[in-house]
Amino acid sequence: MKKKSIAKLKKDVWYAFSLFIRRRDCLLTTGSPDYGECISCDKSLRIALLHAGHYIHNKSATYFNERNVNAQCARCNTYLHGNQVEYRHGLIDRYGEGVPEEIETEARQERVFTRPELEGLLEYYKKLIKGSE
Repeated sequence: MKKKSIAKLKKDVWYAFSLFIRRRDCLLTTGSPDYGECISCDKSLRIALLHAGHYIHNKSATYFNERNVNAQCARCNTYLHGNQVEYRHGLIDRYGEGVPEEIETEARQERVFTRPELEGLLEYYKKLIKGSE
């Protein structure tokens, strides 16, 4: 059997991670697995319409950081480019003072995911998703 490329593995991890984040935040914000609130604007949407949006974008070190990625509406995540000021307020409300700075510091680190790390993350998030069904 041919091994998946690192890029394909990362994409598969993202799919599972994104679903985990959106389910986590639906349960956290509304108590329902079907609806959740955007961390930036508090808009409530069905899980299928929520994005798993990054506070710090395009940084490998924080790509799968659970505090860096939270449910966002398409407007905030895409059209407002993350709605960073409000996202920052949401992080502080949800996780506490100093968390945005911790994420920003982590984002400055260099990070390359190995095949075993990605395979481990994929299994981990698959198990979490299965446990939340």
